[in-house]
Order: sequence, then C-alpha cells, then structure tokens
Amino acid sequence: MNHTNKSHDVIVTGIHLELTPSLKHYVQEKAERLFRHQAHIVRIRVELECDRKHDVAHKFVAKAHVELRGPNINCSADSEEMHKSIDLLVDKIDHILHKRHGQHKDKRNHPHPVEFDGVELPKAI
Repeated sequence: MNHTNKSHDVIVTGIHLELTPSLKHYVQEKAERLFRHQAHIVRIRVELECDRKHDVAHKFVAKAHVELRGPNINCSADSEEMHKSIDLLVDKIDHILHKRHGQHKDKRNHPHPVEFDGVELPKAI
C-alpha cells in the first residue's frame, strides 16, 4: 500500500479502489513538482477513493494531507476520472504553497511596526 521514494516521503493509499503500480507512480511523479517548489515538506499522504454513492462527475476523490514545517495542508479534489482528480489536487496544493510562501516572504521583507502604549523600552547600550 505504501510507495516511498528515497528522497521524498509520499504515502499513497487506495479506498474502495485497486491501487495499481501505475497509479502509485503517477501520484509520485505529480508530487515531485510540490517537493521542487517547497523544500519544507516532510511527508505527503494521498488517499485515492472511488465513491460509488456520488454521481459520475464526482465519483473519484483524491485527498492529501501535507505535513510541513508550519501548519499542515489538507485538501481534496474530485472528478469523473482518477488521474484528473490527482491533477486537480496537486494544482490546488501547489497554489496553497505558493500563496503561503508569498505571505511568509512578504512578512519577512515588510515588517510591520509595533506600538507600545505608554511603555518605555530599555535603551540598547
């Protein structure tokens, strides 16, 4: 059930779905893009699910739990085809990582002044 690369930890699980080696490889290949953009990722857990209760357009669900330094990312994507769901999921995670990186960079490059009401700070010697 697990597929692990030497350099990056990607765990793929199938729910109500036969997890083929080609599907595992596809997830690993797509996840490499995320590792390239974000070096702080510790592990990615991906669940691929075939939900027979949903209509055909939302039958295949891909869920991800991305563990990284800072708050973890949880998201999912669904479509009528598993490969498309995986693509949508990776795009969504990529967008969140870019947005988070931009916020972090903005805070680092544009610090905001902090005001202390009536409190005198000791002088640096």
